[in-house]
Formats: sequence, structure tokens, C-alpha cells
Amino acid sequence: MKMKYVKEMPNPDSICTLLPLDEKMAADKAARDTVIENVFTGKDSRFLLIIGPCSADRKDAVLDYMQRLRTLQDKVQDKIFIIPRLYTNKPRTTGDGYKGMLHQPDPSRHEDMLKGLLSIRELHLSVIRETGFSCADEMLYPENYAYLQDVLAYVAIGARSVENQHHRLVSSGISVPVGMKNPTSGDLSVMMNSIMAAQHGHTFTYRGWEVQSEGNPLSHAILRGYVDDKARNHPNYHYEDLIHLVELYGEKKLQNPAVIIDTNHANSAKQYLEQSRIAKDVIHSFRHSKEIHSLVKGLMIESYLEDGRQEIGSNSVYGRSITDACLGWEKTERLVLDIAELV
Repeated sequence: MKMKYVKEMPNPDSICTLLPLDEKMAADKAARDTVIENVFTGKDSRFLLIIGPCSADRKDAVLDYMQRLRTLQDKVQDKIFIIPRLYTNKPRTTGDGYKGMLHQPDPSRHEDMLKGLLSIRELHLSVIRETGFSCADEMLYPENYAYLQDVLAYVAIGARSVENQHHRLVSSGISVPVGMKNPTSGDLSVMMNSIMAAQHGHTFTYRGWEVQSEGNPLSHAILRGYVDDKARNHPNYHYEDLIHLVELYGEKKLQNPAVIIDTNHANSAKQYLEQSRIAKDVIHSFRHSKEIHSLVKGLMIESYLEDGRQEIGSNSVYGRSITDACLGWEKTERLVLDIAELV
């Protein structure tokens, strides 16, 4: 094999024992889980915002952002329920570039995945401890979910992973909502098949064990737009797209039909300032169709302290993304308050 075994990673139990979720934090997390489940099952009418940096890159800036988001959540709590994005591992189209805090807890230094594993769990715990927020993360590596399974409020399966069998089967054993993005090609049948697979129980191998899952009735769609064979971006958040998704759910007869709209990526052609307009466009559709109103549970928005993005370097701007461009805080605050008025 053309691989070098660098170090053996500790098992999840040892990491969770070293960095435990205490009783108060567990109770706060459980209460949030109930609210989020009630939104997806239709018992709670609040609008979800899965919002935060494209990737978590440094602890101080992320915690600063989360503290501001906590204050904002308190202002809109009757209308909006916020699940912060705390994405600690980042898929890369070509394999190059910053792969997230799991790989590089310090973006300016070499990869250290053991240190990264400890860093990402500690960061999730710090956010719960300091703000009461349990967060969303992307499940890039299914075997690593076990290190965070007691702290996550929401799991996203990315556009490049949604067709992968292991992602689908592990999702069927997760107890919190799992959002399945449409693939980069835009083929919604791939996404719908992934939701169906996750909603059913399975027997499969996981971390050296034969396991059985019960199925995840909170598995659902995320629309993020797509790219055609000529590298052109195409959005799929418009009224007609959402009605089509209503029909697809009806054909599949899946549990708890739901969709989260990703306002960035191919939906915005990675023009991050378009996110505000797209969010309001989705809410316009949401308000003019009972079927869409029932289906659309919320939005996914990329937001950080400073507008835009930057390259990794010694002169990095505090709170500016080093992956995809994000809305800065002032625009974020204005958008969240506007959404609260509109919904």
C-alpha cells in the first residue's frame, strides 16, 4: 500500500471521557433537540436558520461570532430558531486547500489530525457551555461522527457525499435531523434516494462492528443549486423548484417532508451578497403557497464577522472566511431581523 501509518487515533469513548458533556450542557442540548424535532414534524412553527461561517477556522473568532448570534437569537426567538453552523471539516473539490479544523487546528501550520480531533470537540463544547447553542456540522467522514454524536444538533451531508452508501447508512442511525444536499449535478433523484435510504433501518459495518440502525425519520432535503457540464451555475430555490420538490416527496411517500434552502453555493453562484435576496425570495414563495409553507423549514446561510473571504496568511483579517465568502456581521444581523419580520 502506498500509505504511511502516522499515528493510531484514539477511540471515541476515550475522547468523550477526556472532554465530557456535563449534565447541564446535556440538558440544554436535549431541550434544543426537542424543539428542532418539533419544527421538522410540524409541531413548532418557528423558522430554522442554520447560519455561520463556511468553515470554523479559529476558536476566538468563532466564539465571538456565536456570542453575537446568541444576543440576536434572543431578539427573534418567537419567530426563528437558530442552529449555528460549526463546520469543522471541509470538503475540497480537487483535494487541495484548507480542509478544516479537523485537519489543521491552526490553518497556518501543518496537518495534525489528533490535535484537530481534540480541538473540534472542545470547540463544540465551548459553544454549548458559553452560549447554550448546540450546532450543525457536516459529516464528511462517517467514522468520525462518533466523536461528536452527543454534541451535534444537526448533521449535513454534502453534495459530493450524498450518493455514498456509507454516508446514507450512518445517517439512518443518527438521532438528530440529517440534511441531504442535492448533488453538484443537480439530479434530485440522488438526493431523494439518499433520504429514503436514511429513513429506513439497515445492517452494516461501522468502526469495526456489525451494527443495526432504526432509520432516521428526520432525514430531509437541502437544495443548494447545481453546476452543468459547461460549469454554469443553476439555482434551484425558486417557486417552481419547490413545487417540484413537493411533488417528489408525494411520489416517494417519505416521512416528515422538509427542505432547507442553502442560500450560497450554486444557488448564489458563490456571490455571497446574493444570499439576502435569495432568502427573501424563498420566504416570498413560502408565504404564497401552503404546500411550500409546509415544506420549507428554514435556510442555510454562510455568515461570519467580516464580509468576503481571504487567503491564509500572516496578515489575515480576524473573522473573515478562509474558504467560501460569507456575509459580515452587520449584514447578517439585518438579514435575520428582516427574516423575522417576513415570516
